[in-house]
Amino acid sequence: MDDQRTTVHTNDVQRSSSNPIRRSGRSFPATFLVRRRRWLLFYERFFAQSIVRRSIGTIKIGSALKATGLRTADPRLKECMDMLRLSLQTTSDGVMLDKELFKKCVQSNIVLLTQAFRRKFVIPDFMSFTSHIDELYENAKKLSGGKVMHSVGDTKVPFCLQSCVKPLKYAIAVNDLSTEYVHRYVGKEPSGLRFNKLFLNEDVCKIINLYFFLKQGAGNAEKFDYVMQFLNKMAGNEYVGFSNATFQSERESGDRNFAIGYYLKEKKCFPEHTDMVGILDFYFQLCSIEVTCESASVMAATLANGGFCPITGERVLSPEAVRNTLSLMHSCGMYDFSGQFAFHVGLPAKSGVAGGILLVVPNVMGIMCWSPPLDKLGNSVRGIQFCQDLVGLCNFHNYDNLRHFAKKLDPRREGGDQRVSLTLHACLVSYSVL
Repeated sequence: MDDQRTTVHTNDVQRSSSNPIRRSGRSFPATFLVRRRRWLLFYERFFAQSIVRRSIGTIKIGSALKATGLRTADPRLKECMDMLRLSLQTTSDGVMLDKELFKKCVQSNIVLLTQAFRRKFVIPDFMSFTSHIDELYENAKKLSGGKVMHSVGDTKVPFCLQSCVKPLKYAIAVNDLSTEYVHRYVGKEPSGLRFNKLFLNEDVCKIINLYFFLKQGAGNAEKFDYVMQFLNKMAGNEYVGFSNATFQSERESGDRNFAIGYYLKEKKCFPEHTDMVGILDFYFQLCSIEVTCESASVMAATLANGGFCPITGERVLSPEAVRNTLSLMHSCGMYDFSGQFAFHVGLPAKSGVAGGILLVVPNVMGIMCWSPPLDKLGNSVRGIQFCQDLVGLCNFHNYDNLRHFAKKLDPRREGGDQRVSLTLHACLVSYSVL
């Protein structure tokens, strides 16, 4: 396969107020006044250019939502979309809505929609930002040498997580147990060696797969169900599946993994009474979990959002689990390319041999790239190119925000802020010249 898929999922911010406000001797709840103001915003936004007809097409609603980064299938908009479909059945043409019907449809999700159309999300101008993502995607797609929630490409095609599942199961283990307990058996230092090399030292001898820690005392079937439910929460109930064909193939060709397992068992690296063969079976199962670029980007966005799933608002992971997971992804998430990736990209990421790269921009967004052609280290060639181009364009690198640093595009700032900054800079230059 010579194509590439990329999905971006940003983290949205919402605010509300419920303090009472008194006017003309009467007390009005702030929520009532705010809702009225929000409704007026929508009235102006959708009807200002339709003075004669005072009606709006459903296609226009979908386009307006897409411009803010929201999808009509977003679970947060379910009430609004259900009401919209129901209301369309009562209209004469089944396409246009008048002002009252429109108000009835949007009022259940007025807070989220107002934040979207007032550009109060983390990335205010989402359409402009996604146009840059499209350019980066096309540039990476041109790579053909073989050596080297905006979605682009076949983002609904399932593929296996493979090693991209490792930071996720580490996060689950720390969330359920504790950092101290988990790191009795798992090191923190990157080995600097091939991921499947038979080698032990004082710290690396503790680096074993974390499958023993997940749902201790349960059988593999119960453990697998538990992890699947957890990943579904991280993905906001987007697609998470399983490839039995991949599982059978991994089990039949896993001689190297069995060799590593027996070697660790010989060196007493496993906790007592551990079923090493059962753990390897569980490992093969988790590597065979399927996602799409869209669902995996929501998982990455949950990590970027401090453990809260951005589309359900549910707390899935503890802050400690998120912090530790991102730290390890940053230091050793890209096999033997981890140092280069930390230097050039400066963001936590994890790659897998299926061609996926799970990338996290903390407090901003999560990204999943999928392009199967791999380099000699086992990383997606085009995925790495995309990540490097993204950081070359936007100031997402960990150290891009240092003072007096070279200016890059900051999608988190509104265009007005940038113009004010440039105007202020020009004034300061003029002042220094006078």
